[in-house]
Amino acid sequence: MEKKNYQLMLDRELEKIVTSGAVPRLLLHSCCAPCSSYVIEYLTEYFEMTVFYFNPNIYPEEEFYKRIDEQCRFIDRIPVKHPIHFIGSDYRSEEFYAAVKGHEGDPEGGERCKICYRLRLEETARLAAREGFDYFTTTLSISPHKNAEWLNSIGAELTQEYKVPWLFSDFKKRNGFKRSTELCREYCIYRQDYCGCVFSKAESERRRGNS
Repeated sequence: MEKKNYQLMLDRELEKIVTSGAVPRLLLHSCCAPCSSYVIEYLTEYFEMTVFYFNPNIYPEEEFYKRIDEQCRFIDRIPVKHPIHFIGSDYRSEEFYAAVKGHEGDPEGGERCKICYRLRLEETARLAAREGFDYFTTTLSISPHKNAEWLNSIGAELTQEYKVPWLFSDFKKRNGFKRSTELCREYCIYRQDYCGCVFSKAESERRRGNS
């Protein structure tokens, strides 16, 4: 099967938006300020965005709220073309552990991560449908460690269920990840050294111990 070019799909959708003259409302799921940095800078040209921080996978609880604070601080500082809003969630880690039960031993990047993607994206789709957003998407694909094909496939499935268009994307393309690191330096953004969950934290600590 031919691999899809998600950046090209995004380019075409943005061209349609520019031609229409509209400013659609986008619900942007964000995992953290660093991953959102380039995505917000990029998409503010086209959308009125609401950043949705829903990440029950984050461990420990203090890290969860630290990332919320950093996300809000970044939103307050970055210049945007169109209004940007923020919606946060409470710490609901029990939802993550229930979803990944039986997959605790999976390797990073395996089935447990796919389950986690769906958990967070489904909550985003549900909110997008309830609040009448024109699109929804996630910052997750900016990471070189995240599977853009899985993310976009899940997004497309959720579009069928919740009837809100998924914005196809692979934000690591065109040096998106590199630009995110530049923005982190420019805005002094706290950049964590693990994805977020207790399993990724343990993996990060093992790698440091072996280096």
